[in-house]
Amino acid sequence: MLKSFTRKSNSLSKRISTSIYPSLQSISRRNLEFPEYHPKDLRYYHLTEDESYALERMDILSDFPFDQNELPGFSAAPKYLTETVQKDELSEYLITRIQDMEDPGPVFDPYARFNKKPDPDTEPDATIVAINGVVVDLKLKADVQCAVWDAFEVRGTEGRIVMEVACWEGDRLVRCITMEDTFDLFPGMEVTWLKGPISVPVGEPVLGRVMNVLGDPDDQRGEIVAERWPIHRDAPGLYDRVPSQDVLTVGIKVIDLIAPYMKGGKIGLFGGAGVGKTVLIMELINNVAMGHGGYSVFAGVGERTREGHEFYCEMIDAGVIQLQEGGASKCALVFGQMNESAGVRMRVALTGLTQAEYFREIMGQDVLFFVDNIFRFTQAGSEVSSLLGRIPSAVGYQSTLEWEIGCVQDRICTTKTGSITSVQAIYVPADDLTDPAPATTFQHLDATTVLSRKISEKGIYPCVDPLESTSRMMMPEAVGLKHFDTTQRVIQHFQKNNALADIIAILGMDELSEEDKAIVYRSRKMEKFCAQPFKVAEVFTGLPGSFVPLTDTIQGFRDIMDGEYDDTPELAFYMIGGTEEISAKAEKLRLEQERLAKLQAEREEKEAAKQRAVEAGK
Repeated sequence: MLKSFTRKSNSLSKRISTSIYPSLQSISRRNLEFPEYHPKDLRYYHLTEDESYALERMDILSDFPFDQNELPGFSAAPKYLTETVQKDELSEYLITRIQDMEDPGPVFDPYARFNKKPDPDTEPDATIVAINGVVVDLKLKADVQCAVWDAFEVRGTEGRIVMEVACWEGDRLVRCITMEDTFDLFPGMEVTWLKGPISVPVGEPVLGRVMNVLGDPDDQRGEIVAERWPIHRDAPGLYDRVPSQDVLTVGIKVIDLIAPYMKGGKIGLFGGAGVGKTVLIMELINNVAMGHGGYSVFAGVGERTREGHEFYCEMIDAGVIQLQEGGASKCALVFGQMNESAGVRMRVALTGLTQAEYFREIMGQDVLFFVDNIFRFTQAGSEVSSLLGRIPSAVGYQSTLEWEIGCVQDRICTTKTGSITSVQAIYVPADDLTDPAPATTFQHLDATTVLSRKISEKGIYPCVDPLESTSRMMMPEAVGLKHFDTTQRVIQHFQKNNALADIIAILGMDELSEEDKAIVYRSRKMEKFCAQPFKVAEVFTGLPGSFVPLTDTIQGFRDIMDGEYDDTPELAFYMIGGTEEISAKAEKLRLEQERLAKLQAEREEKEAAKQRAVEAGK
């Protein structure tokens, strides 16, 4: 501690607080109610941050209404702040304020590890002999005959540290990938063989829970008591699979028209950094999972922890996750975010997929499986491959790239018992779709939605590129002849508009024929019409989100191409839902334009009057 306080200092602080802060009693006896569990903020403490810093300056805690074995305030309050920021008078006032508080009950520490079980009393099965990043070498005992992908757990640690066997290096020497940071490990530590791969809880008990790669709870709501399945599983056999040709309507115009999704299929959202992949996947969850009767599994793979926490809160607000006793949750959350080690990011997608497979195979459900971001799975595999000493392949990726991606993607399919519809956000490095990671993922997908930076620069969101996005459902037999014909006409308009762009840039619009001018104007209106306000982005755009039925989408694009809206300005098509909003927005734009014209006329009249007055004065 930086400073010790005696009884004398305590009495001094009381005198100071009485003289300087006369309303201390009304402030300190706050009579706050502290619930047993706060669902929205996992960092819920009895003390403020300033009070915690003041507490760091105390040596004698006997006068305080807290159990000294519990966490009384913010974890690990930095001691240097008490010197550089907090003055002595403020510290003494805060300490007196804490002393006057009553015991508010138990404190929940978000950093506590509830998942660690006592170490077994048996002899250890192996010993750590080398550590290199997340790769650890183990020396096995003579009677241990483990297999590749078998799991080991380290003994004598505060939290769970589990590793899985990646390869054999020699006689009784195996190389493992750790599912945790290795800064607490050192050679000579003992480990326990778990006699199988990493196993995670499955079934209804996982619904509404937040879990890590090991299936252990991270939401402070107690242990998950459920059946456990290993995360490494074989894909369903060929005769167990069934084809699916049903269209999944998502309510987003450009997706439903250009690249419709398939129920029970694999959908990829491709895009570089900052083009809106996560926002689009959240909107898909809002439009599809919220109204979906079955179960959903969300796997956060190597993305931002903030987004995971916001998503958890949104699921609670929407009622998809119900925290009250007896609540019927519909979604399970598995997170291994970008602050985790490479081993976690490489396996957390398998954890979520295993839980989705249980709902499909045992409970016969049609499951929605969301992954954000599957590229981080590939990226983590590249990191681990380098640490394992394997020779890299093209662009530095692991030589086993196709096999690793195939092992995950082949398990996502429709079987005789149920289906898994997967929506995967896929980061595109440097906006290069020919990069081996996204290019290898392409071949496994039934629909690809490509987000373009050029379109986002025009302010059009979602910035889906209609000429790059594809779908296996885009056939007359699957979507119907009217839908197919409309889509082909829209694509032809966009292609013709792109071809005329160079001519317009050099010679201008006047050199085009009347037919070409009509194509350009209608293409620009359809480009604006592809923009749509999202429900999950209402707080940013200030516009109510819209869900557009497929029939309205098709008819809207046909009317634009047929010239029904040739007299309507382009801006009337921007950021709206269906065609019923076009006339209202056009009228709003007209009134705004008239108002601005009137203001301009009044401004010019005042200027003219002022000029006349000046001339008359001369």
